[in-house]
Amino acid sequence: MQDFRQLKVWQKSHQLALAVYRTTRAFPKEEMFGLTSQMRRAAQSISANIAEGCCRNGDVEFARFLHIAMGSASELECHFLLARDLNLLAPPVAVEMLDAVGEIKRMLASFIKRLKAAG
Repeated sequence: MQDFRQLKVWQKSHQLALAVYRTTRAFPKEEMFGLTSQMRRAAQSISANIAEGCCRNGDVEFARFLHIAMGSASELECHFLLARDLNLLAPPVAVEMLDAVGEIKRMLASFIKRLKAAG
């Protein structure tokens, strides 16, 4: 069993989740149960699925959880685009967040590919 906290992709996804929480604090109150909640849950799901997959038996199961994390990252990316287009995120913040989620998606894709090659 691997310590998920040592994985760079988990560290980056955890930092992104913290950034999402900080950023969405400024969203309008009417979005608390809408976009704010959705973005926070998607962000949390990325790192949580990486952590859960680490504790599973074997690379096939781990890869499955990394795929789920990838889906959550894509969902979060979609939410960032919506928040940007609704002018809830300043353009520089939106670029920073989209870059961060893009990097995490690339890391997840590489990790999945490595696990499949090993298995």
